[in-house]
Amino acid sequence: MDIKRSLVLLFSSYGCFLFGQEKAIDTIYIFDSQMNKVKLFHPVKTITTEDAEKNSTNLSDLLRFQSQLYIKENGRGAVSSPSFRGTTAQQTAFVWNGININSMFLGQGDINNISLFGYDQIGIKAGGGSVIYGSGAIGGSIHLNNDLNFNKGFHGSLFSEAASFSTYNNFVKGSYSNDKFSFKASGNYSASENNYKVENEGKTYTNDNGQYYNTNFNIATAYKIAPHHQISWISEFFNGRQHYPVFFGDLETKTKYHTQNIRSLVSWDWNESKFSNSFKAAYTEENFQYFSNIDKPYTSGGTGKNYIVKNDFNYFVHPKWNINIIAEYQLNKGNGEGTSMVGDVHRNIGSVSGLLRYFTTKDLRFEAGIKKDFVEDISSPVLFSFSGKWNAVDWYHVGLDVSRNFKFSTFNDLYWGQGGNKDLKPETSYQFEWRNQFMAGDFKLSVIPYYMNIRDMIRWLPTLAGYYAAFNTAKVESYGLESQLGYEKKFGKHILKSNLGYSYTKSTDLSIKKQLMYVPYHKFTGSIDYQYDFVKVYVQGMFNGRTYTDSNETKGAALDPYFVMNAGAGFTFYKNYTLGFKVNNIFNTTYYTMLSYPLPQRNYSVNLNINF
Repeated sequence: MDIKRSLVLLFSSYGCFLFGQEKAIDTIYIFDSQMNKVKLFHPVKTITTEDAEKNSTNLSDLLRFQSQLYIKENGRGAVSSPSFRGTTAQQTAFVWNGININSMFLGQGDINNISLFGYDQIGIKAGGGSVIYGSGAIGGSIHLNNDLNFNKGFHGSLFSEAASFSTYNNFVKGSYSNDKFSFKASGNYSASENNYKVENEGKTYTNDNGQYYNTNFNIATAYKIAPHHQISWISEFFNGRQHYPVFFGDLETKTKYHTQNIRSLVSWDWNESKFSNSFKAAYTEENFQYFSNIDKPYTSGGTGKNYIVKNDFNYFVHPKWNINIIAEYQLNKGNGEGTSMVGDVHRNIGSVSGLLRYFTTKDLRFEAGIKKDFVEDISSPVLFSFSGKWNAVDWYHVGLDVSRNFKFSTFNDLYWGQGGNKDLKPETSYQFEWRNQFMAGDFKLSVIPYYMNIRDMIRWLPTLAGYYAAFNTAKVESYGLESQLGYEKKFGKHILKSNLGYSYTKSTDLSIKKQLMYVPYHKFTGSIDYQYDFVKVYVQGMFNGRTYTDSNETKGAALDPYFVMNAGAGFTFYKNYTLGFKVNNIFNTTYYTMLSYPLPQRNYSVNLNINF
């Protein structure tokens, strides 16, 4: 297959077509118009809806077992944050259909306040991506993507699950499309009493006041108004309630947290033979309320509104040369209520990115990018990226990535009543990674060493006056290795898949020469999936090494290493019905991802999946 035809097939789902005699069939529309381009140069782990059902408790559980991220969770279903390559949650970008949705107050996303279901794909990209995905994409990015099919008629599905601790997950999805019109809607409801008990060294921990309730609704549609023009719209509505666990039962005041998120995106896509243009207008809103006593009115809260206009222009000056220009404007508005919260504030943000892609042959390609952000009252650096990929021989592919990334201050960093600091500099990082992929028969092995240097890290530290304040203090150096071994074989009615992943992470605060908190040196993940005719079974396991919980590497306060294994089976009957069973934490391991908050021991679930 020649390079022109390869690019046509790769870009066709976005409408970025090469000129010439080739004709691509437009059968699918993806809202993140950059994702397939990113995959040309960077490895992106894609988790499908079927994969998500293996860890259906929440998004934290999914990322913990199916990625190299470290997930710090304050008890099952409570506050949860990710760590890429030894960074923190503030250096991780959550991207919803191409739009960065990190909180403008905290600068991060609470994983358990993001629905697991409702997305067609979840993408996990390690490494910097600020040139395309903006502030916070330093350690990596998590992509929540939706798509719309054409000419597929009507399809529907229902997933319903009952599990231990009075846990219930229900997800329903329906879609209809013809040659010009596509529509999809879905709804998800998750609830749990979450009152699990953990036995450890003769003591019993009960997750009192740990219940949670989440609802999520998605709707999307697209219409081809002319042969080369299409308009589309997608919206998401999330409502979540978390009760925070207590240690002393009725002797301790119980607290809870409510959040309501709205995300809406309208897009006009214009596709011609030599160029494409995608114009998007988006609105995102975050609302939250904290109750210091669950029986009384909320004591603090906030509302953040974000208005976004974005244009993505692609032009092929030659079949081998592609120019991509991305311009974006945002208006952030925030309002905080309660003790020490920010007041009524706003901020204007603009950015311009330019990317040049060159495809010499089907085996060699590279991409160079540059970006300048214009953030009100903040001096932002010029960012750059360079990626190359070379299929040197049939059994060995090599890639290179160098980038400068950044994160600007959040509203809390700048305007928190006592401790906010308007003189903060943005965090910047330099990153290098070298990707190696080896193929032998049905085996694939990837080995990726990397290096990262973060400057002016923003940290909240105690002051002489007794309160915490935001400062640019830390310089962090992170280096390590990520590797993945995969095997897939199909013979007759048998399908066997296996994956084994290992990551080593050394992330040092250079001022004290110590490993950062909640960054394990070692993590292993593994899974085996086997299918024969109507029967599917799988096992998955995760090992996490010793994890320090303070900045001085105190072994007595560190989290002990642990190994957790899950298993499940599914039986399909009458073609469209699948009955599934799962056992989580088979060996009844006691384990923590956050000091003092154990996660559940052995637990069970049963589910029914119907496609129609």
